[in-house]
Amino acid sequence: MNDAGRMKGISGLTGLFRESMAGVPDGSIVVFTGSVGACTPFAELLAYSVRGRGFQLIYVPNADISQARPMLWADGIGFVVSDERVEPSHADILVVMGGLAMPRSGQPVDVVEALYKQLGNPRLIGVGFMDVFKRSGWVDRLPFDALVDGYMDAGMWSKGQ
Repeated sequence: MNDAGRMKGISGLTGLFRESMAGVPDGSIVVFTGSVGACTPFAELLAYSVRGRGFQLIYVPNADISQARPMLWADGIGFVVSDERVEPSHADILVVMGGLAMPRSGQPVDVVEALYKQLGNPRLIGVGFMDVFKRSGWVDRLPFDALVDGYMDAGMWSKGQ
């Protein structure tokens, strides 16, 4: 894959994701899949970055299509994963969140490959941190069209005791 650009911070992450969606027709079916808890808010954030495109947004926790749920706009909140269930038969885009590639919280790549095939081999975008898809070997197994990869620094300041 070629380096298509770099940006910093949360706005950089969302901006690069928005760029990865260029050329995707408005109204397309976009399925996010990620680990429960950690990936869900990131999927909601990324959905916010492409608001106004009329996408049908779906979240599939742990790459288990039987648990698929719509992502809906809630006034005053943003995008949220609904309690309702949906049964997507295909997708135009599959966004794989990096938590799925993590050893303790993820899924085997075979499970994600099966979801990809079940959704009709859609365009595939990976969004993760710290080269998780490369470190896990998933870039050799999944035909990513784009990877958005972030690095995070954290600090803490305290008044002390």
